[in-house]
Amino acid sequence: MATTRIVIEAGKTEKQYWQDVLHYRELFYVLAWRDIQVRYKQTVIGFTWSLLRPLLTMIVFTIVFGKFAKLPSGNVPYPILVFVALLPWQFFSNALMESSASVVSNANLVSKIYFPRLIIPASAIVVSFVDFAISFVFLLLLMVWYNVVPHWQIVFLPLFIFLTFCAAMGAGLWFAALNVKYRDIKYVVPFIAQFGLYVSPVGFSSAIVPEKWRLLYSINPMVGIIEGFRWSIVGDQASFVISSVLISIPIIAFLLITGIRYFRSTELNFADEI
Repeated sequence: MATTRIVIEAGKTEKQYWQDVLHYRELFYVLAWRDIQVRYKQTVIGFTWSLLRPLLTMIVFTIVFGKFAKLPSGNVPYPILVFVALLPWQFFSNALMESSASVVSNANLVSKIYFPRLIIPASAIVVSFVDFAISFVFLLLLMVWYNVVPHWQIVFLPLFIFLTFCAAMGAGLWFAALNVKYRDIKYVVPFIAQFGLYVSPVGFSSAIVPEKWRLLYSINPMVGIIEGFRWSIVGDQASFVISSVLISIPIIAFLLITGIRYFRSTELNFADEI
């Protein structure tokens, strides 16, 4: 009896590759659910930690910038101003760290079977989105406490969430691919996340940045995203400048496109280098 041999190989064209990504969508669900279980299952403060980190950061920033430095917050209570900004920043930084380490942490899977490796960093970002959702619920409670009502601009919030995802995905793909080849990248990413927290308008309003520096400051794509979150959730007009968002969008698009291309160009060598 003749034996049938099935050969599984990577899609040779761009179209075939994205068809493979769609074909392996169940693997994406499995990896995402596994990471969520690892994060929250059999942990003492796993769920609480998602709230504790932004809450403590909010308290520190409110005391330092709001009480001591007395920086303006417009008509928005300073804790709300900070916590709204922490939502996209925490989502971005957590997703960046999770996705950058994802390929190396799944070395056994990468070296044994074929599937589009893009699925790995994409699934890692889902865990960060769960943290984001938990923090968002707490923000709603905080807004009730301070009697802050969302404005009509809330309809634009999904756009800024999508931009945050794209920024995290683009940067995460770059660092995930680089981390396979240069293992010291794992030390660089936390530094970038920590440094970015202070150069982004998380603990303060962008309104305090001098006008002559706003264009240069807006090159940081998270500036437009954070301003967009504040504008869409609490109607903060003081710090929102549409030009910041318009600058952020092409930068994020460039980061995402080049991240996908670089990741695609190196993923065939992951099994050998990992």
